[in-house]
Amino acid sequence: MWSRGINGSATATRRLKEKKWDALVIGAGHNGLIAATYLARGGLSVAVLERRHVIGGAAVTEELIPGFKFSRCSYLLSLLRPSIIKELELVRHGLKLLKPISQSFTPCLDGSYLLLGPDDEQNYLEMLKFSKRDADAYPRYETQLQKFGKFMDFLLDSQTPETLQWDSSFNDWLRDKLHKSVFWTHCLKHALSLGQKDMVDFLDLLLSPTSKVLNTWFESDVVKATLAADAMIGSMASIHTPGSGYVLLHHVMGETDGEHNIWSHVEGGMGTVSLAISNAAKEAGVHIFTNAEVSKLVIEESGIVIGVLMVDGERLHSSIVLSNATPYKTFMELVPQIFLPDEFVRAIKYSDYSSGTTKINVAVDKLPQFQSCNLNHPEVGPHHTATIHIGSESMEEIGLACQDAWNGLPSRRPVMEMTIPSSLDKTISPPGKHVVSLFTQYTPYKPTDGSWEDPTYRELYAQRCFNLIDEYAPGFSSSVIGYDMLTPPDLEREFGLTGGNIFHGAMGLDSLFLMRPVKQWSDHRTPIRGLYMCGSGSHPGGGVMGAAGRNAAYVVLQDFKKHSR
Repeated sequence: MWSRGINGSATATRRLKEKKWDALVIGAGHNGLIAATYLARGGLSVAVLERRHVIGGAAVTEELIPGFKFSRCSYLLSLLRPSIIKELELVRHGLKLLKPISQSFTPCLDGSYLLLGPDDEQNYLEMLKFSKRDADAYPRYETQLQKFGKFMDFLLDSQTPETLQWDSSFNDWLRDKLHKSVFWTHCLKHALSLGQKDMVDFLDLLLSPTSKVLNTWFESDVVKATLAADAMIGSMASIHTPGSGYVLLHHVMGETDGEHNIWSHVEGGMGTVSLAISNAAKEAGVHIFTNAEVSKLVIEESGIVIGVLMVDGERLHSSIVLSNATPYKTFMELVPQIFLPDEFVRAIKYSDYSSGTTKINVAVDKLPQFQSCNLNHPEVGPHHTATIHIGSESMEEIGLACQDAWNGLPSRRPVMEMTIPSSLDKTISPPGKHVVSLFTQYTPYKPTDGSWEDPTYRELYAQRCFNLIDEYAPGFSSSVIGYDMLTPPDLEREFGLTGGNIFHGAMGLDSLFLMRPVKQWSDHRTPIRGLYMCGSGSHPGGGVMGAAGRNAAYVVLQDFKKHSR
């Protein structure tokens, strides 16, 4: 049943079954691998159990068409915490980032375009084509978001000040009080450093609809729509939904080599990120097994975890289990609900797992040529290396696309983020040919006018996306060699993403920080003693960030050392 995994032989597999491990990690996504690495470095014996034949979860590279390697789900890197890259020495373990020449490209049907990059002067001239007011405002807008991003850095790398849920000694209670005091002191210090005006502006950003935030700053529809597209990633929210402004901030919090708001391609695809982390994990002594699917957690009558049951009936023993699966998958499918409080079960069951995302990975025989941006680059131009916004010329266009999905229909004119990783990475496609990634929205989980299980229905949606690209880059459809499409049900079935949600659950204000995955359980601990959450469904949330895995590992190590005394 189980493969030999990425570090072993039949002997290693036999040892997995027979040994009592200090910790078992369910899921070899990037967070699970990161948590396992920190645990092993802390002296624990750790095994990672991956259901699929390949590690990486949503950060994976797969060659589905001969010669073409696709980053099937996640497709750019920026949010991965610098502390993790440094501490796990991921560059030494094979991580190589490829910075785009330009960051953002929005072609328009009237022949104009907006091309943004690292050059502030050039950005000013690009904005000036649409509005002098916007050109003047953009540097101030970026500066403010980066200032807020520094405040968020503190929250991302911190454990939440959660109330202790288990019976604890006086020393534990005292230690918990000290932790909370330190956290809130640091939080207040960061808030004071912002000042009252910036703090009010920060709260306004968190609570406001994206449309309100951008209307306050800018007047050109192309500028606003280009920036708004980032706020809608992976969500079924509208640009007019209160609180949607947070995800706008979420997508400018990252960096590449110290440069903020730089989204880079990864040489070899996103699977290389997971491979580099797995190399660090193996070096630390972690054992990783693929084709190893967990059926249930094994829990004592007292509510303490003692291991897991595999689908083939084998039982693995450990008093610590970390789940990198979604909260829904973990608590509604893997944990017998008799061990969970009713209120907790309801909160998990009715959390928002909706998604409007369909990912299409395309192999093409030539580079797309955009008629609005003829920069005399018959091959790769700066705009080819950028995130290309299709169907994002106006706020109204984005709003209508979302409204279609709310009405149960795949968007008639989908909003797309198009990237061409092969414009920089020569290892993922044959010479002269290219890999194109299309992150499309909005597509409901259960359309009212058909079914994603119908091949003809699926083909119609894919062709709709290709035809829309043809309007900006004539001949794109005829260049398609083949494609792989992942609708919300596909993302759920193939990658375990409940509802197809790429963040393991919505990133609304009601599901962040102390509310993630549900209130009173934000510190990676769960109602099952010995079971911890380490995936994107826990604090601080989704994206290839790794903070959830790192933070969870520190909580586990604290508890392990406390109980080992």
